[in-house]
Amino acid sequence: MPRVSEIPEIEVAALFGPAGAARDAVDRAILAAAAEWGFMTIGGMPEAVPVDARTRRELLRILDVAPEVQRRLWRQKFAPANRNVYRGWFPLQHDTVTFKEGIDIGPDLIGREFARDDDPLCEPTPLPSEAELPGWRAVAQWYYRGMAALGAAVMASIARGLGLAETSFDDAFRGGISTLRLIRYPVRAPAALAAIADPELWVEHEGKRRTVNGKAHVDSGLVTLLAQDGVAGLQARGRDGAWHDVPPRAGTLAVNFGKVLERWTMGRIRATEHRVIGGETTRCSIPFFYEPRADARIAPLPGLAGESFAPFLYGDHLWALSTKFVEFRGLEHLRPPRGVAAAVA
Repeated sequence: MPRVSEIPEIEVAALFGPAGAARDAVDRAILAAAAEWGFMTIGGMPEAVPVDARTRRELLRILDVAPEVQRRLWRQKFAPANRNVYRGWFPLQHDTVTFKEGIDIGPDLIGREFARDDDPLCEPTPLPSEAELPGWRAVAQWYYRGMAALGAAVMASIARGLGLAETSFDDAFRGGISTLRLIRYPVRAPAALAAIADPELWVEHEGKRRTVNGKAHVDSGLVTLLAQDGVAGLQARGRDGAWHDVPPRAGTLAVNFGKVLERWTMGRIRATEHRVIGGETTRCSIPFFYEPRADARIAPLPGLAGESFAPFLYGDHLWALSTKFVEFRGLEHLRPPRGVAAAVA
């Protein structure tokens, strides 16, 4: 029989209410899950944080735009004539373990002017026109704003749970570069699988040989809010070294934490390795990476005990780690470090 998930489930409605015992209980539950697992699923979000199936379907329509429209959105790595380097579409790459396609969208989606010609992290996102994808942009804007509000609520909860002022992280996120990503993991043909020699391609799960469609990794940032489409496949590695399924329950989001938050909280929050295994059904997911400004200075927090670290700029760290992923590999030289260039191990 399939193993019952041990990933913590938390109802977070109280985060959006007044201070009191109910909110304190949620803060404790979030901190405990973040410290022990680095993963949780959450429910009970307000209407302004849309997690319903209809919203997901609307958002995922962008994955089926006409080929000529999609090609216009491709990142420069895949279409040298295009200007966009960091934002935009990444097509399938058939010779790697990770097998996904999708698009990365920045805060210009909601009309925030932040583009800088000298920083690919702050470039605008190429998107289909309203005529090419009617109604999509309005839904995406609503979703982006809802996820940003939820990210802020989670960060405030973590601050309170650590005994810090709930505004401790706020300044870094003013003018942040949060990314909305829409991903599709198709089913691979047997001939395509046979051409890949990497031993990490295959794993055994519940007595069956399964492919890995998203290679095991730890997120580079702070908080990831993931909407799943009801198709299983996401797994998190527990402290026991085993892989645990993260269930795609209706009305919930999977939440995990990244390397920057682990370092910023002196290791109190766990950045957890996770992967996506394939099955017989195409899987789609919608992660929202809640991120600070590119020039936000990450330094030890006053009042939080632990091993100190050298301050660094978020953008320097993000670029150094992002360019290790297959869809960004080879772009390292396009953004030299801008400030305190300490890598987060």
